[in-house]
Amino acid sequence: MRYAFLALLARQPAHGYELKQALENAFGPLWPPLNAGQIYTTLARLERDGLVQSHDVPQAGRPGKRVYELTPQGRQALQVWVAESTTGPRLKDEFFMKVILARLSGVAQPPALIERQRREYLQSLRDLDNLAASLPPDGDPAAALFIEGAILRLQADLKWLDLCEDRLIANR
Repeated sequence: MRYAFLALLARQPAHGYELKQALENAFGPLWPPLNAGQIYTTLARLERDGLVQSHDVPQAGRPGKRVYELTPQGRQALQVWVAESTTGPRLKDEFFMKVILARLSGVAQPPALIERQRREYLQSLRDLDNLAASLPPDGDPAAALFIEGAILRLQADLKWLDLCEDRLIANR
């Protein structure tokens, strides 16, 4: 969340609700819902760390609103984050650890774990297909790309489950 807020504040100062709306507009149903507590806790941490600063803006007849803006230190942190590569493949996969440890300890049957995980991935794939179908054809290409990337990762995970099944179960 912190870098999402820094990126939005690099465009212009904003208050918490404006940041929430900007994220929802940018990612639509792809972004998990944000609650006010999460937003303002993140902004308070960013301010504590010197990455943003805030000031109150009075409003006629209503409580003032707190507007946040990026500091030079925040702009530098954002630039470093954007320039860094994102981590590569996940080698510490929790599901893989479950299968291996279940196999070693006998606490569960690996075929059952693999099948349960396959059902989970297939349901996620159906959900993403439905979400992709609900997007307007002339809509934001970022949303479509985000969904297509998630679908491709799920398809790769399904192929990986086939490998797990072939190598860990069939070759016992």
